[in-house]
Amino acid sequence: MRLDPDDPRPPYLQVASQLRAAILTRKFAPGEKLPSGPDLAQTFGVARQTIQQAIRELREEGLIVSRQGSGVFVREKTARPVGLRPHIEQAFKRPEVSIDFAGFSGETLHGAVQEVLDNIRIGRLSPERISIRMLLPDTGRPWSLPIRADNRQDEPRFRQRAEKITSRHAQAIVESVHELRDLGLVPNASAQVRISGEPPRFKMYVINGEEAFFGYYAVAEHAVVLDGTPVEMLDLMGKDTELFHFAISDGPDSVGAQFVQQSASWFDAVWDKVAREAG
Repeated sequence: MRLDPDDPRPPYLQVASQLRAAILTRKFAPGEKLPSGPDLAQTFGVARQTIQQAIRELREEGLIVSRQGSGVFVREKTARPVGLRPHIEQAFKRPEVSIDFAGFSGETLHGAVQEVLDNIRIGRLSPERISIRMLLPDTGRPWSLPIRADNRQDEPRFRQRAEKITSRHAQAIVESVHELRDLGLVPNASAQVRISGEPPRFKMYVINGEEAFFGYYAVAEHAVVLDGTPVEMLDLMGKDTELFHFAISDGPDSVGAQFVQQSASWFDAVWDKVAREAG
């Protein structure tokens, strides 16, 4: 484990990348203790502060946990699920912010951006440009999923219910972002919604063209009250989705960088060529 002198990334990102790869390939097993900070500093030939920054990166990604008095350990569950909110908070600290979202609804995104938008209102954050694009399903056409559990058929009343939920969260984002623009708090700010086809089986976020978050919706049977009557539905469960993180900073030839680039290209193609304006 040595740093590449031709790698343009800061040393702590190079260290984090190598440790991340070792964890994900099980060179460090789930639950295993990592070498100490001084040992890692000697191994990589860097300062201890660099190791501390790298450890912080991996901790924020949910790959490791620190136990006071014991050291740093690989999480028992190494599927690499991550929390979206910290990454969005970091993105909004930059002058220009772009978020592209594709999924069933904008509920999770709404919750993730609400606090940072409030921080812009009170002057704690001051980006110069915000661009949010939301690619959502067309509730006006039959779906193959979610569907009724009894006959595996589309349920129009469920789509109507989904339309209300989706519109509420997506519209709240649009109104909040445009309010910041109208108040002069963000010189260039826009939030747009387009619809295309039926719900995807995944949710995806691309942030600043540098990070991608991807996760499959869990499919589960549960009762949904429609017109006062419980109806068993095979539904897409967004709250059970584990997001996986990919980043350009993993290296230009890394799987992470390629995933981000392909995700951004896919989103642009669907947005420009397939999707249409909502409403």
